[in-house]
Amino acid sequence: MYALVEFKGKQYKAEKGALLKVDLIDAEVGAAVSIDTVLLVSGSEVKVGSPYVEGAKVSAVVESHEKDDKIIVFKYKPKKDYRRKQGHRQQYSIIRINDISA
Repeated sequence: MYALVEFKGKQYKAEKGALLKVDLIDAEVGAAVSIDTVLLVSGSEVKVGSPYVEGAKVSAVVESHEKDDKIIVFKYKPKKDYRRKQGHRQQYSIIRINDISA
C-alpha cells in the first residue's frame, strides 16, 4: 500500500516504513507529523482525490534534520570585471512513514 502526498508544496510517494527527505520541518526529532493532503491511495483499490482523498491521512515521525551538499552559485559578465561567488546548503528533514489510513 502506498500514497501520494503533497507536503510543503511538493509531492512524495509514501510507503509504510519508508524514509522521505522533505524540506525542513519546524519540529523536534522524534515528534509526530500527520499529513492530511493525500492525493492518491493505492491498496486493494485505487482512490484518487479531487484534489485530496477524503478521510485519508499519513502519519510520520521526524528522524533527523540534515544539510545537503554545498552548491556554488557563480555569476559573471565577460569583459566587465563582474564576478560574484555564493554558496548554498539546503536544509531538510528525514521523516519515517508509520501508517497510511484511508
